[in-house]
Amino acid sequence: MTAEPTTPFTSVNPADPSDVVTEIAAPGAVAAAAAVDRARAAAPGWAGAGAAARSAALAAVASAVEAAAGELAALAVRETGKPLAEARAETARTAAIWRYYAQAPYEAAGTVHEPAGGPGLLLTRRRPHGVAGLITPWNFPFAIPSWKAAPALAVGNTVVLKPAPEATACALRLAELVRAAVPDGVFTVVPGGAVEGGAVVASADVVSFTGSTAVGSAVARTATARGVPVQAETGGLNAAIVLPDADIERAAAHIAAAIAGYAGQKCTATSRVIAVGSALDPLREALAEALRALPAGDPADPATVCGPLISGRARDRFEQALSGVSVLATGSAAEGPGWYAAPALAEKVPDGHRLLTEEVFAPVAALLPADDLQHAVRLSNAVPYGLVTSVHTAGLEAVLHGLDHLDTGMIRINAPSTGADFHVPFGGTKASSHGPREQGRAALDFYTSSRTYTLAP
Repeated sequence: MTAEPTTPFTSVNPADPSDVVTEIAAPGAVAAAAAVDRARAAAPGWAGAGAAARSAALAAVASAVEAAAGELAALAVRETGKPLAEARAETARTAAIWRYYAQAPYEAAGTVHEPAGGPGLLLTRRRPHGVAGLITPWNFPFAIPSWKAAPALAVGNTVVLKPAPEATACALRLAELVRAAVPDGVFTVVPGGAVEGGAVVASADVVSFTGSTAVGSAVARTATARGVPVQAETGGLNAAIVLPDADIERAAAHIAAAIAGYAGQKCTATSRVIAVGSALDPLREALAEALRALPAGDPADPATVCGPLISGRARDRFEQALSGVSVLATGSAAEGPGWYAAPALAEKVPDGHRLLTEEVFAPVAALLPADDLQHAVRLSNAVPYGLVTSVHTAGLEAVLHGLDHLDTGMIRINAPSTGADFHVPFGGTKASSHGPREQGRAALDFYTSSRTYTLAP
């Protein structure tokens, strides 16, 4: 077979685009499909290795991540512009994810039932699919690949990971740590773009994707047409609802961090702030002040909360999103060659404006008034996405109403919309998610299929 011509691509530092982190040739579709074939050849041996071997391997990865934590955090800062404090937290979380799933190989793999027709055995057993094809974004370059790969490996699948080009160096470094603990072919990184990602989706036995809505929809269609299990996490347009009885200062601090932390480049970031009744005026003032006070600048500075956007194109999209609205407050932006943007709070946003219909993925939110809690819930639900809503209140009634009527996969009470626990299901409704949930025990179910066995005497 003739080798495909390769196209080089670069990953650069968002805080200094002249700093090239890595330059690599995309291998092409044929090479990506060949990586899946090698993973498929390794799958029977890995699945048959036994619980103790798989558990030890995942625990070894956790220890390797812990040992390299400082290096990994610095690489995430350099390649993705993630503020250092968040990068350190992500590396700690990554190690915890691998250690959590290191126990999963010992989980019960099925159940025994009483046969309906008399003597015999009736049982179910969950088995790995084969090769897990993982497509991951750049914003959590270690945690998201890990919370997909660790459960897939724990239950006996092999893994082919296609990371976002902007996080190539992070993915390759993670692969070095994982490959040191598992047999050849069990974990492979295929760098590149849409061509390589498409080849992985077209050949893997189970597919997990995190990224944009448009690409996620295409991935889901392709995998579904092939008849393979697929999940796609595709973003949010998340609301924070603040009631008059809330601790306004505390709510403002939480919301400001959820708007501008990591320059708003999280699918769980707050994009809309809904102030109920008399909460509007004090919240407007407190939130504007909190945004202005938020530390912004060099992501390598441990104090920085809001660093650069991932690219010049992302900054252009942010600036375009502020067109046609009244900007109530702006924070500070660092000076320098990076793609920095000042966090912004907009009000008097007209119906149909992109701030109310699209995920901008930048440090900006719209402030919206609501007459009462019911009105706030309607505003929260009136978008194409349904990932997470935060509700800020001192009363139980609002919490119960939110749990009953908010159309989002996750509801966080008196906490920022950002943040997720890796041992419980993660996902949303509507355009935010397709297929089963990620993380926790839900991930173990997704990466396996159930077999029913009838043993007659």
